Amino acid sequence: MALFIGHANAQTLRDPTLPSQGYVAVQVDSGSQQALVLNSIVNGQRAYAVINNHILSVGDTISGIGLRVSSIGQDSVTLSDGRKLQLFQSITER
Repeated sequence: MALFIGHANAQTLRDPTLPSQGYVAVQVDSGSQQALVLNSIVNGQRAYAVINNHILSVGDTISGIGLRVSSIGQDSVTLSDGRKLQLFQSITER
């Protein structure tokens, strides 16, 4: 019986190796209610952003929305409509 209870509790814990939930910026226009989530940014020889769980680089289009990634910084992404998605401060600090 004790093993069964321990197993049930383990299923409710979040996997700590999963990426964070990121920053959510809700699209303002009344026709679309799709949210944009900046999951992470990878900076190296080339910068990549993970938005809505899709890996994108500068110039790529966000599927289903039609916006392009204009720039990728250390902790933020600028979109073609001027919006800026930023990572949570706790993620960017070390």
